[in-house]
Amino acid sequence: MGIFSEANKYIVGGVNSPVRAFKSVGGEPPFIRKGVGAYFYDIDNNKYLDYIQSWGPLIFGHCNKEIEEAIIKAIKDGVSFGAPTTIEIDLAKEILELFPHLDLIRFVNSGTEATMSAIRLARGYTGKDDIIKFEGCYHGHSDSLLVSAGSGAATFGVPSSPGVPKDFTKHTLLAKYNDIESVKKCFENGNVGCVIIEPIAGNMSLVPADKEFLGELRELCNHYNAVLIFDEVMSGFRASLRGSFDIYGIEADIVTFGKVIGGGMPVGAFAGRKEIMEMLSPIGPVYQAGTLSGNPVAMAAGLTQIKKLKENPEIYKNLEIKAKKLMQGFSEISKEEKIEFNYNVIGSMFGFFFNHKLPKNFDEVNESDTSKYAAFHNKMLKEGFYFAPSAYETGFICTPMTDEDIQNTIDSYKKIAKEI
Repeated sequence: MGIFSEANKYIVGGVNSPVRAFKSVGGEPPFIRKGVGAYFYDIDNNKYLDYIQSWGPLIFGHCNKEIEEAIIKAIKDGVSFGAPTTIEIDLAKEILELFPHLDLIRFVNSGTEATMSAIRLARGYTGKDDIIKFEGCYHGHSDSLLVSAGSGAATFGVPSSPGVPKDFTKHTLLAKYNDIESVKKCFENGNVGCVIIEPIAGNMSLVPADKEFLGELRELCNHYNAVLIFDEVMSGFRASLRGSFDIYGIEADIVTFGKVIGGGMPVGAFAGRKEIMEMLSPIGPVYQAGTLSGNPVAMAAGLTQIKKLKENPEIYKNLEIKAKKLMQGFSEISKEEKIEFNYNVIGSMFGFFFNHKLPKNFDEVNESDTSKYAAFHNKMLKEGFYFAPSAYETGFICTPMTDEDIQNTIDSYKKIAKEI
């Protein structure tokens, strides 16, 4: 019996996060034993250049010495107390120092928890129930966010998963990414308390928002007294040191963080303007709590990583150069082989599409050839390169990746391009 078959005997689908089951690309997932730098190794000791880096948080690669030491030191004092620690203050200071429009922060345990809590807070602050989200943006698996397009002028959401009551999603309005007219319709037809968006969408591969679109979104929220939430669970400290803020300069009322601020440990956070955040318990009426929130191990890992990034901001430019080299290499080879190919690169994030045009929204992303991506994934995996097991995910560069690593990836793509 193979290890994946054994996993299926005890774990639903053999995995604890669905994309890891490789269903959209075929084949069976390798089970990872350890990671070192830019690489990880499976239980059969096969070596892979890792382009997911735990889905983003490992900017410094696997087992970075300083982060590892910080985790070990924290563990020796205790993994969790259910009581305040000073390291929570230290990490809060480091994050808020970078964002002049954010005053207070609350740490949680995941991106899903951060976005769910931010939406509850926004509804509590505005006293309005309806929210707007965008097709193709993923904000975790809480009930009100698992929606697909419904009918009617306001495109009211309908549940996209069994187990989610219609009453939970009837207040979720769906708009089209990078399409301000669709947002205006939602505002006109609903009683909107907040808008949540990935300003750099990382869950339909990588699709950045247009600056003009985000600016108009900010103006609409001001006009309708709605809270603007930027979900930067993926892009925060990944696209740049200050996420989308460095790129667009647009101030959201609440920003959600995750992944990177935990240095690989489970963590999330949401930060916002004082008058909004002070609606949150224990000083306000909007309830939120979590036993392991702000636990010292995650805080120690995150604090070490954020400090390293603030001390070395040139990292982002260096990582972007490597990401562009990788994508330009793929693009040139695709052109030679008459493969339709387009890509985006922002900082250390990259996304590509087997598509005749560069998508601006989810409908256009869905025009991509996902069967071609599946063939690409399987063949590159055999060559020793681990890309996301889904055409709808973003790739990541880490600091231990060398120019030689990038060139080897390009050379392998050249080798397999004719076959896909």
